[in-house]
Amino acid sequence: MDAFMDSVGSIFRGGDVLPWCDRDIIAGCEGEISEAANEEQKNESLMRLSWALVHSRQPEDVNRGIGMLQASLDRHSSPLQTREKLYLLAVGHYRTGDYTRSRQLLERCLEIQPDWRQALTLQRLLEEKTRRDGMIGMAIITGAFGLVGLVAGGIIAAASSSSSSRKK
Repeated sequence: MDAFMDSVGSIFRGGDVLPWCDRDIIAGCEGEISEAANEEQKNESLMRLSWALVHSRQPEDVNRGIGMLQASLDRHSSPLQTREKLYLLAVGHYRTGDYTRSRQLLERCLEIQPDWRQALTLQRLLEEKTRRDGMIGMAIITGAFGLVGLVAGGIIAAASSSSSSRKK
């Protein structure tokens, strides 16, 4: 569990990178659920497991975490629990590349607590990622148009030089 606490702590220390979680931590969280003595402990363990899953490097784990959180979101929860679930769902969708859904969930999360640092950090990461991806996309498009122009110019030059040589 020390690795879990270190991963969580990186957010609170102001780290800009979302923590990753490995399979050992996920297995530990699954073990906690089976050992839970009461419903409250089981629910806390399920939240830790959800956290671990959406922070996994394995897409199937992330999707499993999203499914668990989505199913639990409909249950009656306190505003704090709802905020946590929305945030973790936003992390999961960020990890899967669904930036639109992640942004929507973050907006809902920030409606509950507008100054929540974790959500604001993820929102900034999301904005940087979409801006960077947009710039890469624009560079690719610009490069493609440049290549098309270069090829077209070459064809025109070849056509005009062969036309000039026929006139002689």
